[in-house]
Amino acid sequence: MKPAPKTYHVKSFGCQMNVYDGERMAELMSAEGLTHAEASEADLVVLNTCHIRERATEKVYSDIGRLRKHGRKPMIAVAGCVAQAEGQEIVRRAKVDVVVGPQAYHNLPALVASAARGEPALDTDMPIVSKFGALPSRRKVGPSAFLTVQEGCDKFCTYCVVPYTRGAEVSRPWSAILDEAKALVDAGAKEITLLGQNVNAWEGEDATGKMQELDGLIRALDRVSGLRRIRYTTSHPNDMRDGLIRAHAEVESLMPFLHLPVQSGSDRVLKAMNRSHGRESYLRILDRVRAVMPDIALSGDFIVGFPGETDAEFADTLRLIDAVGYSQAFSFKYSPRPGTPAADMAGQISENVMDERLQALQAAVNRDQAAFNASTVGRRCEVLIERAGKLPGQMLGKSPWLNSVHLIGDHAIGDIVTVEITAAGPNSVTGVERLLTPA
Repeated sequence: MKPAPKTYHVKSFGCQMNVYDGERMAELMSAEGLTHAEASEADLVVLNTCHIRERATEKVYSDIGRLRKHGRKPMIAVAGCVAQAEGQEIVRRAKVDVVVGPQAYHNLPALVASAARGEPALDTDMPIVSKFGALPSRRKVGPSAFLTVQEGCDKFCTYCVVPYTRGAEVSRPWSAILDEAKALVDAGAKEITLLGQNVNAWEGEDATGKMQELDGLIRALDRVSGLRRIRYTTSHPNDMRDGLIRAHAEVESLMPFLHLPVQSGSDRVLKAMNRSHGRESYLRILDRVRAVMPDIALSGDFIVGFPGETDAEFADTLRLIDAVGYSQAFSFKYSPRPGTPAADMAGQISENVMDERLQALQAAVNRDQAAFNASTVGRRCEVLIERAGKLPGQMLGKSPWLNSVHLIGDHAIGDIVTVEITAAGPNSVTGVERLLTPA
């Protein structure tokens, strides 16, 4: 038995949805009367895990070891996708106190209480009843907040564990999303990013019983008083429908930014990945988006070294990057995940080849990111201030295109400031406050 914890710390790994889940678990612990503390001092440490990458999984076990150094014995809870995938194996291998999957973390307080009594505390169920109704109301958030609207995935890409750790695609109800959005605005948010494994697969009935897709939900959120900016991620090309594309031209609060993963520029590799789209169909989607929003910033995801990928097929990916001109992108070496079809495919690529390809791909992406940043110099835009910078009087915020903006001035976190972009670097731009006048 262990004494009931009085302090807690939540550490999240991986995607933005994990960040959201971590925030909600922290709110659960606070609602139970626990006080936040640093990981080195907390009675309860929750490791909210990611299972997408092998190294991310091993990092969890390393963190558990570090938490137990110097004779400390905090209660340790492993949550998230590693918990869902490995379950009892985590208890056996790391002897942690609590294991809870991403669809069951609303039960965390009860599991912590069970662990304090010395009872088993493992829950990796995927209940039909939504966890969201059991979570506490939002109280205080930053100027930019996440809101999960869709979970799970039915796409079954051959490299991905998400369908097994997050379950099938489920859309949260219309009214629940609007209520949480209003609560986030009341708690301080001026920008909300809608989250989902395939967020643009969201669908549901509105207040009148009419079926809506993500664009209808965005239009409803646009009417929430005090909500100035809307974003969404992550989208799947197959769910990029006409209504959502039109919304980028018609909804002023929907920011000119689209994250649309492609993973490879080779049709053969895309088919082996079970991506259900090809190179040309992906490019046609981007053409349709740019037709309604010419200055939209585009972001993507890429995997290098997928089993069987040849030099020529990797060159196809580089040519796709050249054709698109991404403002930013995320790139990864292929990592075989147990239980996925790709893990057993022939033609696994050596680590040194993957390293070389990743460096080449990132060089191309960095080139285009710097070019996009440079293209914004001289433009005026609104910047949402998110935090203080390192220099005296410096503040940092995000432009509508999601690039980081540095500016000097007497501004508070949460202010929306009109600036002119005056300089650009590879990773950020500099802005100077300007009156909002026609450019």
